[in-house]
Amino acid sequence: MDSETAAYDVIVAGAGPVGLTLSIDLGRRGVRCLLIERSPTTLPYPKMDRSNARTMEFYRRLGIADRVRALGYPADNPMDVFLTTRLSDPPITVLRYPSVAERRKQIAESPNGAWLLEPYQLVSQNQLEPLLKEVAEAEANVTVRYGCELVDFVQDAAGVAVTTRSVDGEVAMLRCGYLAGCDGGTSTVRKKLGIVLQGRGSIRELVQVIFRSEDLYERIVTGKGRHYQFADAAGSSMVAQGTRKEFTLHSSLPPDTDFRPIIRDLIGFPCDFEIRHVIPWRHHLLVAERYRDGRVFLAGDAVHLVIPSGGLGMNTGVGDAFDLSWKLAGTIRGWGGPGLLDGYEQERRPIGIRNVAAAGWASEGVPIWRALVTPAVCEATPEGEAAREKLAASFDINHRRMHGMVGIESGYSYAGSPLIADEPGNVAEWETSAYVPHARPGVRIPHMWLKDGRALQDVLGSDYTLLDLRGNCDAGPLVEEFRKLGAPLVVLRLDEERVRSVYGASVFLLRPDLHIAWRGDRAPADPACLAALATGRRLT
Repeated sequence: MDSETAAYDVIVAGAGPVGLTLSIDLGRRGVRCLLIERSPTTLPYPKMDRSNARTMEFYRRLGIADRVRALGYPADNPMDVFLTTRLSDPPITVLRYPSVAERRKQIAESPNGAWLLEPYQLVSQNQLEPLLKEVAEAEANVTVRYGCELVDFVQDAAGVAVTTRSVDGEVAMLRCGYLAGCDGGTSTVRKKLGIVLQGRGSIRELVQVIFRSEDLYERIVTGKGRHYQFADAAGSSMVAQGTRKEFTLHSSLPPDTDFRPIIRDLIGFPCDFEIRHVIPWRHHLLVAERYRDGRVFLAGDAVHLVIPSGGLGMNTGVGDAFDLSWKLAGTIRGWGGPGLLDGYEQERRPIGIRNVAAAGWASEGVPIWRALVTPAVCEATPEGEAAREKLAASFDINHRRMHGMVGIESGYSYAGSPLIADEPGNVAEWETSAYVPHARPGVRIPHMWLKDGRALQDVLGSDYTLLDLRGNCDAGPLVEEFRKLGAPLVVLRLDEERVRSVYGASVFLLRPDLHIAWRGDRAPADPACLAALATGRRLT
């Protein structure tokens, strides 16, 4: 066996969007990271199609939000969802959603943090991954190796020994401080740890048919949007991917079906297209029993598998990556206490459980409206008109579930985490389909515009921040306590009356992920205790 000895702070297994994002953020935090991926290149076909607003905020923090947007829908493209019989027909009904440009206008005019700083973005995974790969490869602290598979690992008190195999069969032995398994639903890392997925697996079998057409999108009669649901017996739905040249058909028909006539019929007018892939897949609603085993961590699909309803798969995984990254960095730098990495599972697993449940709830709306699809829906008769009206009314209520989970995306809270200060009455509760901004400990600090027109998020750095919204807080004792621990803390003094009124306090300790660790109207009474809590060294 050939061998190689290399020392990395972190090895990340799996170069999907989650592993790539984790590696990029680790690198920018000064962590020496190796990213390995068994496939020889990035994903060749679309998988996910929407980066939600929270993910786009994360990408703004990395400085790549505009580059991500350039790969997907232009800002003025409608984001509507249609129910129709064929793409050549008028819609039965339309669920209207703002374009990116329209959402940006709402964000610009909002005085109270009702919207996140970034709108969502339609961009397919096979467009996003090459960009993330390019960014990762440009990061000095990150080494990227495609065609390199993790085959085994052994951990001890000092680190993890990882065995890899390249596509040409070369075996290497690598050494790292920590291992992150971002290797998908069939995760090798998770299986070798013996960690079990809990919930409902193999709920339903579907086929994903990926095809390309140069002119289909521009010729659609039904209307321009992102998703098209068809009133047919096969339960067909179609996604216009970010390039608007690639399309994804989801069908309950068997994978050996000849899908060319199916697609031609759903289009309804002569149109050239090429089928690129036919991929069977299954619906799962599963969460791992644990996110960590010693020095080995799991993130993304390796720990939560959701039905795509609501787009909570990749987006939840990106949230995992940003939570894990700064905690690993703090531990590796030496200022993170033993509770810092414990906080990853304590904070992210409840989010995984909640998001899997939300995806299940959203998917349960589909059979409700589909039960009303009858042959009469396609008839130009009074009975047909009545059937379409009834179907449209149900679609408006039940299908809308999956496109309006703003609370799940934006309002999640880590309240109750041992890394978050206790506050009377503050519990980790949030609505699924509504987002009401607040600034209680545990939530991401809401986006607000400052008096000079800047976004608050844009003036917050990558480390801990003591945010003083009156500008007169005695920050010295807390600064000294962070200095003793070697933890980075920046004091940001502003005078922002409107922001104070929305946030309900004037002084905040913000974590590197911009979640609120503590708030008050004056300097903390026990700065040593607060510094210890926020860095995982909680005093008992």
